[in-house]
Amino acid sequence: MTKTPANSSTHVVGVDTGGTFTDLVHFDGQSIRTHKVLSTPSAPEQAIIRGVRELGLAEMPITVIHGSTVATNAVLEGKGVRTVFIANRGLGDLLTLGRQNRAELYSLQPKSEPPPVPPELCLETGGRLDANGKVVDPLTEADLAALKAALAKLKPASVAINLLFSFLDHRFEQAIEAIVPDGILSRARRLYCRSTASTNAASQPG
Repeated sequence: MTKTPANSSTHVVGVDTGGTFTDLVHFDGQSIRTHKVLSTPSAPEQAIIRGVRELGLAEMPITVIHGSTVATNAVLEGKGVRTVFIANRGLGDLLTLGRQNRAELYSLQPKSEPPPVPPELCLETGGRLDANGKVVDPLTEADLAALKAALAKLKPASVAINLLFSFLDHRFEQAIEAIVPDGILSRARRLYCRSTASTNAASQPG
């Protein structure tokens, strides 16, 4: 099987993998064929290769357009890795509080959805900037030492680091990333949505 640029092959294979089945759609320029094989969760590419072979395309150049629901399914099923979320002081509960979006707008007792990271794995620290990039709360050596001790105790598989306005100056996030113990995959991202940062860390460690 050879993957080629989109404009150099008339054979295009679209792939969707991640669920119970891996689905393939083959377009040869005139007609469309579909095929389905069982997914191989431990090595998703194996199901794709098998599907391409069963379509009879293994020995010809093809263009592969690939999509995956692996991360989506992991999030929906709560199968992400154990993740610690690090935010600025006073903001550690934002994932639990969420936004004002409600499935039942007028319910007086709405059902609460579990946050992407449970409260006991949410840590707070310094390193806060204002909207102009000015340091409001510095990140001290004591802050870093406390974080390192907490990570050693909590033993996460992944860490999401999300500090306010870090896209203006990411030195504080980098300093935190540098003290993450060996063997733990950290993800520092200047993302607007904290839930996105924590979800990415849980479903795509490293």
